[in-house]
Amino acid sequence: MMPDALIMVENLVKHYTIAGQNQTILKQLSFAIKPGESVAIIGSSGSGKSTLMNILGLLDTPNSGTYRLNQQLINHLSTNELAALRNRYIGFVFQQFNLLSRFSAEQNISLPLTYRNLSAVSIAEQATQALARVGMTRYAQHKPTQLSGGQQQRIAIARALVGEPDVILADEPTGALDSRTGQEILDLFLHLNQEGRTLILVTHDPHVAACCARRITLADGLIVSDEYS
Repeated sequence: MMPDALIMVENLVKHYTIAGQNQTILKQLSFAIKPGESVAIIGSSGSGKSTLMNILGLLDTPNSGTYRLNQQLINHLSTNELAALRNRYIGFVFQQFNLLSRFSAEQNISLPLTYRNLSAVSIAEQATQALARVGMTRYAQHKPTQLSGGQQQRIAIARALVGEPDVILADEPTGALDSRTGQEILDLFLHLNQEGRTLILVTHDPHVAACCARRITLADGLIVSDEYS
């Protein structure tokens, strides 16, 4: 076991029963990610990358093998324990932004902090800081429907950052954006990585993957390459 690994996956297997048939989605995956790395997980539809993302993000658990996050074995944790770890260590960014339309940008960003027993003043201060980090201070009171796609993704990134997670886990983060806006979002991710944040981008896009220093490629539930720039 790599002692300095933030994420350690060993012989990971995940299978589902679909229409009475047992289908193995992830097949004996093993890899480690150190703090501060930028990693792209690449694969076409059906490669297993979304299932792997869900396990890394503590939204699902493997059937066998082990997953350690910051040295803690997660395989047999309860749903509440997984949720607490997820809130502490993982910041999610999704392709479709997943913002709540009835809430302002500031309220959306504040949501992860509502589970941390913080004062309203502290939550507001941290949300303001997160808005500033993504260049969206002036849009604090805007609803998602009043924002462009790129602006919504910036708010989603601020929401991911507000709890100061160790890992930013982004699923096709530029998939719903035009190429220029998508590049701006990638640049923002890379800036956050340069500040020391561990970055994992799940993508099928070679251009997005090329922005990361390391690329893990999946096909049919197997790692077929693990390359560094």
